[in-house]
Formats: sequence, structure tokens, C-alpha cells
Amino acid sequence: MNFLIRKATVIDTNSPYHGKVVDLFIEGDKITSIGADLKRNADQVLQMEGAQVSPGWVDIGVQVGDPGYEHREDLRSVSSAAATGGFTAIAAQPNTSPAVDGKTEVSYLKQFSRGKLVDILPIGAITSKCQGKDITEMIDMHHAGAIAFSDGNQAISDNGMILRALEYVKAFNGIVINQPLDRTLAFEGQMHEGVVSTSLGMKGIPNLAEDLMVQRDIYLAQYADSRLHLANLSSQFAVDLVRQAKAKGLKVSCSVAALNLAYDDRSLVEFDSNFKVLPPLRSSEDIEALKQGLKDGTIDLIGSNHVPLEEEAKKLEFPYADFGAIGLETTYALINTHLEGVLSQTELVEKLATNPRRIFNLEEVTVREGAKANLTVFHPHHQWTFGPTHIRSKSSNSPLLGVQLKGKVIGVVNNGSAFINPH
Repeated sequence: MNFLIRKATVIDTNSPYHGKVVDLFIEGDKITSIGADLKRNADQVLQMEGAQVSPGWVDIGVQVGDPGYEHREDLRSVSSAAATGGFTAIAAQPNTSPAVDGKTEVSYLKQFSRGKLVDILPIGAITSKCQGKDITEMIDMHHAGAIAFSDGNQAISDNGMILRALEYVKAFNGIVINQPLDRTLAFEGQMHEGVVSTSLGMKGIPNLAEDLMVQRDIYLAQYADSRLHLANLSSQFAVDLVRQAKAKGLKVSCSVAALNLAYDDRSLVEFDSNFKVLPPLRSSEDIEALKQGLKDGTIDLIGSNHVPLEEEAKKLEFPYADFGAIGLETTYALINTHLEGVLSQTELVEKLATNPRRIFNLEEVTVREGAKANLTVFHPHHQWTFGPTHIRSKSSNSPLLGVQLKGKVIGVVNNGSAFINPH
């Protein structure tokens, strides 16, 4: 396949073309020419005034569904949703059935995506079946291709277990991911604990349920001198704890989910169960702290927190609905809309592409001649309204249907394939 991208501004601080408007000619899986007004015959041509191009984006921590929950999402549909949202790689959570807790399951995910448009990067489970009891053979999964280790949406509450995991991965410079939530403190909570939850008569999930676990995890990472990634932070104090840990030189990184940057707990006054997510939508003060954490580099990544669920799990009275929302197709547009004036396009690309690869020891991708063509093409000023036709996931549990957004993914290129967004 030959592919030509015309008149796109390069957003890549590692590229000699950063900030320049160029043409890019791609042959197979390589960028063979970069310049002005290239004279090339191409199978596909992409040109849109104002378009930008960057290294392909990576989303860490996606619920893929397959195996076991294919009615919610399978590997083909999640790959399609990822490409539509500008991601050329996604890291798959281990919470499937069977769980990704051995080298066979890791190899299954690696084999499916080999040579395809979207790379699926397995996250291996820390404990068998993600049940928090018996530690897995992480070194075997590492050799099979797991990029990190986590129990995914099941936060590890056992202090000894998380410490052993941190010590285990040191042998191969691995990284442990934990999404902090002390479920004993969040018991039966439905949303952020605060004025809004009180007024609605809903049981709340206090910031404390996140803050205490973040503090514990940082202490244990310091003790083990190991690498820790705290996923989907949502509270002000948690961000401060990570900021202090980084100032001490600890090997700690963290991420935030796009939805938690755009909406606060007031969005739940209409009891829209699609806004029922974990971590919960917190206060406006928490959102401001998250934005400041992104700006000063405390928060390294932005992710979709993509959790596909069938209608039977979401179209229920609010207390009975499951937690989770899809987000792959809308992550860039949502953060581009709500972080305008907070992060530049260069800084957004850093959170979406550069930092994920650096933190998780992935192959570096850059926009230069001779490099592998792993690219995302996007337009930061394109206005559009998210609707059912934009959903590529098998599930449709999104609170953004009918919402106008600013910023659109135009297409992606990876592994010798290309996708151009038809909308």
C-alpha cells in the first residue's frame, strides 16, 4: 500500500519536521519521503486543510471483552473503535474470562493483532483470575509480550500482594499498574461523595477511598524501589501525592481518564447511568487539580477508560446500573474541547503518544524519513456532534451522544494499513 498525506502540520518534538507543514509519502510500513508538494502516485491520498499528524496514539488500560465478554466487545470491534479514535495501539486489561493471567492468554492477544492496523498490547494479571489471592507467573507473561501487570478494574487491596508484585517485576524492569479504590471505604457508593450525592440521597464514594490507596502504593513502591503506574486518578489529594513522589525521584507515573477531565458530579443530577463510571466524576475543584497536574507534568497520560457494557447492564435504575462508559472514539475530541487553553496540541500528543511509549518501554515512534509509519492524523478545530453512527464499539454506553465536540480524528496509519474516518 502506498499512502500520501498532504499538507499536514507535524506535531512531534522528536522530529526534525516538528511544527512544519509537509507531505508524507508512505510505502508499505515506512515513511519514505517527507517534503513540500511531493510528486507521488498513491493508492490513497489524505488531504484536509488544517490537518495535523503525530506519532500514533496509545491508550493504556482498555476493557477488550474478548475472551468471555464478546457480546460487549470483541477484538475486532475494539480495534475499529480504537482506530476511529486515533489510537494505533491499546493496552488490554486482564479482566476477561479467562483472565489474562498466563502466557497462553498473552500470546492470544499478541497473535490476533500481529500485522494489523491496531496493536493490542496485553496487560498481564498480577493475581490468578484477578481475584487478589495467588500471584501469577509474571516473568513468563513478560517473555510472552505483556507490557505491564495489573488486576485491572480490581484494585489490589492486599498490602503484601502489591509489594510482592512490585518486587517481582524488578527482575525485568517491569511496571505494576493499580487503579486505586479502597472498596471498604467506597462500600455501595454510587457516585462522588459530596454536596450533590447528599442532595440526591445517594451513597457516596469519598476521595479518601482513592487517596489512602495512592498513599499506600507510593510508600510500597518507594520501599521496593520499583516502578508503579497509578491509573485513572480523580482526586486532588491523589495528584498532590504523586507530585510529591516525583519530587523525591520515585519511579511513579499516573494517568487520568478523559471523562473525569470534562464532567463533574453535577452531571449526575438527571441520573444518567452512562455518567456512572469508576473512578466517579468528582467535584469541580478536583477537575481543576487534574488539569494543573497535566499542565505541570505530574499526570503523564490521558486515557479513554473504555468500559463497554450491554444495555441490560446500563439501562436500569441508577443504583442498579453497572459502572462504565465507552470512550475510545471520543477521547481526543473530549479533551481537546475541555482542555483548550490548558494544554497545547504538542502537549496533548505528549500525553497520548510520547509518554505511554516511554513509560511502558514501547518502541519509539517518530515522524521522519525511513521511520516506521505509525501515525495519527487529526484536525484540532473541526466541529462535530457525536452520534450513533460514530460508534464502532459493540456497546453504546456513552454519555456523549448528541454532544458537540471540537477536534476530530481524520485517520491512522500503522503496520502497512490505513484507516480514513468516513465522517
